[in-house]
Amino acid sequence: MSAPDATVMSGPVAGEAVEVRISVDMVKRGLWVAPVLVILAGMIWDIEGSLSAAFATGLVLVNFLLAAGLIAGASRISLGLVMAATLFGYLIRLGLIMLAVLLVRDASWISLPALGATIIVTHLGLLVWELKYVAISLAHAGVRPARP
Repeated sequence: MSAPDATVMSGPVAGEAVEVRISVDMVKRGLWVAPVLVILAGMIWDIEGSLSAAFATGLVLVNFLLAAGLIAGASRISLGLVMAATLFGYLIRLGLIMLAVLLVRDASWISLPALGATIIVTHLGLLVWELKYVAISLAHAGVRPARP
């Protein structure tokens, strides 16, 4: 058995950054769903719920774009950096969401239940929704091509 080639881990990743296409696709879907979430949160938690849902949706969409940007930037450098950016980027992005929530938690326009519910539902909902559109194939990595 031979040792793995060190250049595989230290060189840039070949090919396009499909994570950017997938994240942009999720953000487009999130922008379509955002008004529904804002109205629904407003019906449950009044105006504070609407404002909280809008803030939370913005946080989630920025989180997806930041994740894609970190991975795409790291892939231009090396596969090892992609792995580090994925792991530590997740922790950093989670910390940024926590910081954003801590900064607004005492604001008069925030409803914490609406904020928390929207963050969770939007993250999970958009990820599950995107599963329908992602090609799990090396022939067409990323967003599945449209059918003729």
